Amino acid sequence: MERKKYYVNIGTQEISQVQVGDNDEFIIFASDEEVYQLREMMNQMYNADIRSFWRSHVPIAPYHNDTSNDTFDDGMVEAFRMIHDLGDDTTRKHIENMGVLDL
Repeated sequence: MERKKYYVNIGTQEISQVQVGDNDEFIIFASDEEVYQLREMMNQMYNADIRSFWRSHVPIAPYHNDTSNDTFDDGMVEAFRMIHDLGDDTTRKHIENMGVLDL
């Protein structure tokens, strides 16, 4: 299984083999299948974010009782976990210092 170098920006949900602008927040080494899995996680996060946006326009729906927010948060943690596992030393240290994972 061949692993290639990818640049990941979780804020913009970008995964690229080409370093452009600020897309190099994290550096990972991943197979095609692993990149596909990470992309699917980011797609699910995006969809949950859109659902949360629409829910936010319903004033009687309490924000703290929103499964879309929970789905987004869970997806974010799983994406950070995968990036940590696939990342170089700098990426792993950065995520560990963020404190988003229970390591």
